[in-house]
Amino acid sequence: MSGRDESQLRDELCRIGREFRSLGMAPGTSGNLSAKLDDGWLMTPTNVALGELEPERISKLDWEGRLLAGDPPTKESFLHRAFYEQRPEAGAVIHLHATYATALSCLSGLDTRSCIPPITPYFVMRVGRLPLLPYFRPGDPAMGEAVAEMAASHTAVLLANHGPVVSAATLASARSAMEELEETARLCLLLHGRDVTTLDEEQIEALRQSFGARW
Repeated sequence: MSGRDESQLRDELCRIGREFRSLGMAPGTSGNLSAKLDDGWLMTPTNVALGELEPERISKLDWEGRLLAGDPPTKESFLHRAFYEQRPEAGAVIHLHATYATALSCLSGLDTRSCIPPITPYFVMRVGRLPLLPYFRPGDPAMGEAVAEMAASHTAVLLANHGPVVSAATLASARSAMEELEETARLCLLLHGRDVTTLDEEQIEALRQSFGARW
């Protein structure tokens, strides 16, 4: 990847960070974004609000997690590394403490295989099954190990009492998937306690055949 491409990715990380902040999906200094390079990846730095990112301060890490340039990275960089190592097609990873998805992660009795059921075709197509992982303290390396176990077969996970992590081929598609996840989590909370009609297996299979949905 050329230096110009890296520069463009730095700018895109900053722009998407501002967008998430304006949408109210990245309160305080929470959340982190990353994008893959040929020789490592770009990672948002620690203790910096996503709405206040500066291109030259974005962390650049090699594949061993060593800092090559920029500010020190978020302490949750291992979440991103887990997806990159297990999903070669992943080009970007986003982790947020978005309100509705995080609220959902605090509920008891969720289906850990997919804590959001197939209630819309768009969630099935853009996110797929969303496994619920146990609670880990922030920065616990065991969290990365748990994510790695799921990353090969899922594009996203929900961390209990914490928030969602989403991977995709590009930053733009990861952003869209995260927004879809947050909106569907909102729908789940609005529907909580009601009788809900979900997509049946035949309808899901049609999405697999037509759009390559992973469910």
